[in-house]
Amino acid sequence: MLTATRPKPSLRPLLALPVIVSALGFFVDVYDMLIFNIVRVPSLESMGLTKEQIKLDGTFILNCQQAGLLLGGILWGVLGDRRGRMSVLFGSILTYSLANVACGFVQTVDQYALLRFIAGVGLSGEIGAAMVLVSEILPKEIRSYGSSLVAGIGYLGAGVAYLTQALFDWRTAFFVGGGMGLLLLLLRVSVLESGLYVTMKTENQHLSRGNFLHLFRNWDSTRKYLRCVAIGLPTWFIVGILATFANEFGEALGIAEPVKPGQCVMMIYLGLAAGDLLSGPFSHWLQSRRKAVIYLLISSLILSGVYLFTGIQSAQTLYGICLLLGFCTGYIAMYLTMVAEQYGTNLRATATTSAPSIVRGLLIPMSILYQGIQREFSVSALVSAGLVGALVYALAFWSLAYTEETFAKDLDFVEE
Repeated sequence: MLTATRPKPSLRPLLALPVIVSALGFFVDVYDMLIFNIVRVPSLESMGLTKEQIKLDGTFILNCQQAGLLLGGILWGVLGDRRGRMSVLFGSILTYSLANVACGFVQTVDQYALLRFIAGVGLSGEIGAAMVLVSEILPKEIRSYGSSLVAGIGYLGAGVAYLTQALFDWRTAFFVGGGMGLLLLLLRVSVLESGLYVTMKTENQHLSRGNFLHLFRNWDSTRKYLRCVAIGLPTWFIVGILATFANEFGEALGIAEPVKPGQCVMMIYLGLAAGDLLSGPFSHWLQSRRKAVIYLLISSLILSGVYLFTGIQSAQTLYGICLLLGFCTGYIAMYLTMVAEQYGTNLRATATTSAPSIVRGLLIPMSILYQGIQREFSVSALVSAGLVGALVYALAFWSLAYTEETFAKDLDFVEE
């Protein structure tokens, strides 16, 4: 007896305008989010700060940005479910674009910190809203391909940010990022709202939409959300600790030439772009998003150990490890797709936008713990980072062990 074979799904919807504009939006978002990490040292040097002041004030400014990301993730997520996905994509990009232009005029650390906080609020809305929009407009058979495309193109923004600061001074680098965001607003005008969201809003007017506290309505809901957050923690350990403080690790390793944190950030994000582009097809091959994330996390854990504890002796080797680390951390698309698939349409933007923003915000205690361990126990930067990394990866693996498989799950459901 012949059995009918399921036709192979068309990939043509991946070229739809919302997917392309979402990818370009995330590209600008990554540029504007990482530009401070890349110009941190030269920008603070130009203000006359000493090496020790750069370390302390640079961490303070970065933490202000991360605090903005934490707050903004909740605000934009709620707005995305109450007013629509497109309201977030417009509002967030306008906020962070204007803040980045203003960063090009800063004269003091306090001004810098305030503007990075405002930029962080704006930056937190982009990726969650984009992933929700793409997940809701694409057929479930190619949903992960769309998420991978958005993330893969988006992470190339880090490479452009590094090249921009290499070609121009740090103030111009901020102007370029803000200008790209304002130009992108013109493309966004042509993008329509998610049909799934419009249907939910029309047919379920009685439902509460965008209620952040609803994510914590009982212990099971709270546990599910906390697991969603914990799975993303290694991404910002790698970017916010291993890359941002790479100059300190270079000194601790005894590398003769100065290690450039900006170049480490760029290499990690180039790796992220490749990893995220391939993670969608990888999850389809495995027929599992969860397994794809687990395998990539195991690889990034091994490489983090290589980075910190194998006695790397050259900056070029360190940059190469960063590239591989980025590739193995390229599970962001699958991670955010998993979050989106676990929640109903009336809470999807709230969960998917706030979870990665809380991950970014948790860089604050990570960086405080990293520096506090060094100060209180007089250990090297390598040991301190290793202890923080052990905690972060343990939480991520524990969370994945209890996270449901969401591969090809339908999204047309709501939560009472």
